[in-house]
Amino acid sequence: MPEVKKKKSSASRDRLLSSIIAILCGLLVGVILLFIFNPKYAATGFRNLLTAGFSSTSQFAKVLYQAAPLMMCGMSVAIAYKASLFNIGAPGQYTVGAMLGLISAIVWQMPWWFDLIMAMVGGALWGLIPGLFKAFFGINEVITAIMFNWIGLFFVNVVLSNIPQVLANYWGETVANRTGKLNTANPAALIPKLGLDQLMDSNYMNIAIFLAIALAIVVHILLHKTTFGYELMAVGYNRDAARYAGINSRKTIILSMMIAGGLAGIGGGLYYLGGTGQYVIEKAILSMGFDGIPVALLAGSEPLGTILSALFISYIRVGGQAMQPEFATEYVDVILGTIIYFSAFSLIFQNRLAEHRRKKAMAAEGQQGEVKA
Repeated sequence: MPEVKKKKSSASRDRLLSSIIAILCGLLVGVILLFIFNPKYAATGFRNLLTAGFSSTSQFAKVLYQAAPLMMCGMSVAIAYKASLFNIGAPGQYTVGAMLGLISAIVWQMPWWFDLIMAMVGGALWGLIPGLFKAFFGINEVITAIMFNWIGLFFVNVVLSNIPQVLANYWGETVANRTGKLNTANPAALIPKLGLDQLMDSNYMNIAIFLAIALAIVVHILLHKTTFGYELMAVGYNRDAARYAGINSRKTIILSMMIAGGLAGIGGGLYYLGGTGQYVIEKAILSMGFDGIPVALLAGSEPLGTILSALFISYIRVGGQAMQPEFATEYVDVILGTIIYFSAFSLIFQNRLAEHRRKKAMAAEGQQGEVKA
């Protein structure tokens, strides 16, 4: 047991070190680009990037507001990865979950907790489809998930466009291409603030971040303390060996994709039930689901790790907004893309460290054997 704990702590240390290296490399590339394209404001822009999130309580509230759905999308990608699946379909699951949550809130006039459940159901159903194709037909989940991101986007647009009660102009607003504001349509659907908005002096602040952290703890327990979690990771390590051991790999794949989809769906619910965001009917896939990929990579696909990585990605996003108008927000996308790139290399780095420790341990055992002989 002590040896197992030692290996786990070493692996956790490697993941943390690799994530820090990836972040530093991303920031380094970012600052180089700032000096290349606009050297006059490069220092100011970089300072805003790193400090804007803590510049005021209202800015920090925005960091927390965005971190909650990011955390859910990160866990969505992470839990699928544990089963050796790449859930690139989180954007579609996030969007469908948001749709069902908003319909529940505005059309059915249900309270916020029920709306979150419906958002989870919507995401889970959208995650089920790639899971079924993978489990029964062996079709790569990346292909089906990408396709269903676009199908989900236009499906949601068509559904919402044909429900007048959902749209903003039904509730007296002048625009018709977005959903109505919840504080007018159904105040009971708003996620409770419990006075946090007054404490932080921001309408962005509510209990969503605490709900997301609680769910991260639940998912951690599910993965590491339950039979299902063991089976899921066993399928991820070696599907054939898991099947030989009596684990139903098809069932595990389907359930893991449904759970992943449900988590992304909750993310959509947390964002749009906060009261400050309205779903806009547009032709671009929502970026929140894709941002779950760097969150999961930086967290080493560990649910508890997504808490810190989601806060970091959200912090960088808020900092990127503070760099305007001297710098476009796309600079933040470049930085995040670089972090993703180096996060992929960090997996190689982790494997090299683990291999080095294994060889070192074998050499130490060999020396002890010679001494005993």
